[in-house]
Amino acid sequence: MRRLGFLLRPGWLALGLVVVAFSYLCLTVLAPWQLGKSTKTSRENQQIQQSLNSPPVPLTTLLPQQDSSAPQAQWRRVTATGRYLPDVQVLARLRVVEGEQAFEVLAPFVVDDGPTVLVDRGYLRPEPGSRVPPIPRPPDQTVTITARLRDSEPGGKQSFSRDGVQQVYSINTGQIAALMRVPLAGSYLQLVEGQPGGLRPIGLPHLDAGPFLSYGIQWISFGILAPIGLAYFGYSELRVRRRHRPAPQQPMTVEERLADRYGRRR
Repeated sequence: MRRLGFLLRPGWLALGLVVVAFSYLCLTVLAPWQLGKSTKTSRENQQIQQSLNSPPVPLTTLLPQQDSSAPQAQWRRVTATGRYLPDVQVLARLRVVEGEQAFEVLAPFVVDDGPTVLVDRGYLRPEPGSRVPPIPRPPDQTVTITARLRDSEPGGKQSFSRDGVQQVYSINTGQIAALMRVPLAGSYLQLVEGQPGGLRPIGLPHLDAGPFLSYGIQWISFGILAPIGLAYFGYSELRVRRRHRPAPQQPMTVEERLADRYGRRR
């Protein structure tokens, strides 16, 4: 144990704590974060692919009640008959569509014999100075729409009013329901092309798995290799210390002791 005493020096103790903290962060935070994003992206890609090959279904089969949501059916095409509430609209700002800034126009839609859902009518490009452009009014009469079912987004920043329109940073149905003072279902609808009340349609995202899986594996590797690297440096230090340690003296024979004693007396 005395040979390993150098590991208790402040420098080595600090290095050990840094390595342990780094490995813990890699294995419990960074790797799960990236692997979780990979799982979510793969699930969404699968849902999008299935939606392309599945016919539309009535919305009420997936959202039978006002407070219901259907995360397992995200991107599924649905049909709904009802009417817009044209006097209650909200804009989602700072959205990016086809690489450019856009406003997404959101309006409540009362489904016949079903819930009231938030409908993403599509997008409009902002005017100079990021001002709100004129927003076409949705139809007042009963219409049938086809849309894709979407999950509510996480809540964002505080909403505000500008150019006479309420604006939000994320499509969170809970936040928008409180803002509109209209009860909304947990999921919302994104109109496909050519629908009543529709604007410029928002296309489907690219079916790309992204680099998240490889990033997660890299963080796991870093978390495992860091302690191994520390152990290697400790072993290398121990070898260097052994190489430069003075050789132990051999015990003196009886003749050498007598010679040394009488030689000193002379």
